[in-house]
Amino acid sequence: MKRFLAVLFVLSLVMPFSNLKAQKIDGNQMKVGNIKKHSLEKLPYSMDALEPHISKATLEFHYGKHHQSYVDNLNKLIEGTEFENVKLEDIVLKSKGAIFNNAAQVWNHTFYWNGLTPKSSQKPMGKLKEAIDKEFGSFENFKAKFTAASTSLFGSGWAWLVKDKDGKLEIVQTSNAENPMRQGKTPILVCDVWEHAYYIDQKNKRAAYVEAFWNLVDWKRAEENYRR
Repeated sequence: MKRFLAVLFVLSLVMPFSNLKAQKIDGNQMKVGNIKKHSLEKLPYSMDALEPHISKATLEFHYGKHHQSYVDNLNKLIEGTEFENVKLEDIVLKSKGAIFNNAAQVWNHTFYWNGLTPKSSQKPMGKLKEAIDKEFGSFENFKAKFTAASTSLFGSGWAWLVKDKDGKLEIVQTSNAENPMRQGKTPILVCDVWEHAYYIDQKNKRAAYVEAFWNLVDWKRAEENYRR
């Protein structure tokens, strides 16, 4: 009888929490009970898929450590604030300070990873190709200007291909965690030029990293981003 009562007591403690299962919602958010938690979005390829251009070791640190830390910091920072149950993109657009920095770094990194593929077509296609040719004269000219923007950015940040509200393409640089969506622009592709993106593979040779980056651009995804 005592054993039976002990089992009932344990069940009474466990049952109230049995419904707190994580549910995937809105991209990189997980819901536990009534609380939305941001999570590290799974890569669309294996950790070694980008080799030899970007190593598994780099992904283990860049994605597994740095990106994860931004997610963890964001969840801690938004607890009890107006951003606790808000979609990531809205946090990026509306927040400031430490919450913005971590939210934007989560968004920027997810966009960066999703813009890479081990099976790159090496060149743009469709409407995006037409727009690049119209704005920059040729893909080669665009590539040279984007490379220059990526290698010349002082300090840490990002080089982006974006389109404005009129659909015009533009290459922009942003420092630290800044995101061009906050200026009303639509990101199409991005190159992460924070040093942790390339130091394991290339040490301080950012230009070598940017050259390797071109072998991994997912032009199909970039086309989809352009058509939004």
